[in-house]
Amino acid sequence: MNASRQPNFWQTAWIPLLCLLAAAPLCGAEPEELRWGGDQEGGAPYIYTKPDNLDALIGFEVDLMKAVAGKLKQKAKFVQCQWDQMLLELGRENINLAVNGYEYTPDRARKYLASVPYYIYEVQLCARKDGPIHGWEILEKLKPDGTRWRIAVLEASSADRYVTERFGDGCLIQRYTGTAECLRLVDQQQIDATVQDLPALQYFIEEQQKFSNLHTVGHPQAPGWYVMYARAEQKPLIDAVNTAIEELHAEGELRQIYARYHLWNKTQETLPKIWKSWKSELKTGDEHKWRDLGFQIVPLIKAAGITVLLSVLSMPLAMFIGLCAALARTWHTPALGGSGRHEFGVAPFLNTLATTYVEIVRGTPLAFQLVVVYFVLPEFGLKIPAFWAGVIALAVNYSAYEAEIMRLGLQAIPRGQIEAALSLGMPRTMAIRRIILPQAIRLVIPATANDFIALFKDTAVCSVISVQELSKQYSMGAKTTGYFLEIAAMASVLYLLMSYPLSLFAAWLERTLKGK
Repeated sequence: MNASRQPNFWQTAWIPLLCLLAAAPLCGAEPEELRWGGDQEGGAPYIYTKPDNLDALIGFEVDLMKAVAGKLKQKAKFVQCQWDQMLLELGRENINLAVNGYEYTPDRARKYLASVPYYIYEVQLCARKDGPIHGWEILEKLKPDGTRWRIAVLEASSADRYVTERFGDGCLIQRYTGTAECLRLVDQQQIDATVQDLPALQYFIEEQQKFSNLHTVGHPQAPGWYVMYARAEQKPLIDAVNTAIEELHAEGELRQIYARYHLWNKTQETLPKIWKSWKSELKTGDEHKWRDLGFQIVPLIKAAGITVLLSVLSMPLAMFIGLCAALARTWHTPALGGSGRHEFGVAPFLNTLATTYVEIVRGTPLAFQLVVVYFVLPEFGLKIPAFWAGVIALAVNYSAYEAEIMRLGLQAIPRGQIEAALSLGMPRTMAIRRIILPQAIRLVIPATANDFIALFKDTAVCSVISVQELSKQYSMGAKTTGYFLEIAAMASVLYLLMSYPLSLFAAWLERTLKGK
């Protein structure tokens, strides 16, 4: 064969390359991700981890989203979101769908497209078996001692709305962020009862029997719909999701998923009837916006009052504890007339105790300390109301920082001051009280005033134990109305009105102490 007629490598290399490019879409191509948002803090039976594998997520919504994504030829990707921020995450395009037990409400439907309902829920009353609550009707009356019933609900949930509308005048409604914590408080007798969505109670009370002292009371009330939310421009996606849910129901897979978590009931059989008239479109009409915002003004002002009360009660207590800790840590120093060495007796023990206290408090978050005071101490028989638990936690947290500020103030006083007082025959304790402390306090007042300003904002942490301060009221109002930006602006103005005068006072105080 003539060598000149044989094709070289460069003349033939394009043939297999072209075949590979043609075959690429057919093999090894990754499916598109369907990013859906949920909050694991909500827990079972929605989204939770396997007991024997904390990296594996299970729950009826996890299984549902895998099935829906499969129908859409996509891969389900769970994205952890804070429940009350999930719709904001949706608006920022961090997720494609918000799924986690979100009830259909007209306010949400004005901004987001709602899928067809994938579950029909009802709210259920839950109380202690040995308690006096045996039906809904008892909540319409006061307790035998004349006080109001304390009812725990999830903040801005359907249970919250139902209890507020029906029993708001006669019950003290306390709002939390998790079902398990509400049940634990009822079990510890800190709360009289809780109202939750029926799926959660079925899981905790009936299936898992984690709270053996509790039982459901009366008949379920206020049925509603769980839906998936998408952005307004995602009409093709929400239509595809609707089709997927309907197909899963027709094939029996939807029932299998719910039965797997003991959630299937006759109520779910009515879903197809609801779907026939369902329209996944934005709900028109925002004519009541300013009226709804106006209703939020008085609750926000009342909540601001709670914020002020928390601050003015906890800060003096923090200063007192901090002063005691600072004295214990500096008692042996020459600035307070000590020898500079740790001697035998009570003083070294108090020094070690104060140092350990300061380091532990500074080394742990305020939120953790709050949880310990409110949720852990009742396990040891010490029950503290939510408001006072907030005061104590704030005082304890800030006392560690005040102790360090005061310690530096004490050590800043020249040694000659205490030596002069002692040489005149003045007792050491009197010299410290009359000479050292007034000067040290004068030095630390500006820093303490700045901490007081910071304390106003840190009161927001108390919202996790249902203290209805300003940030809690903002969260409730924003989630109820859907006007996050507008109500945030109102709350910010109130925070500014509280903190700015303190800033001016701190500046004036600093100028005055400097003699300018």
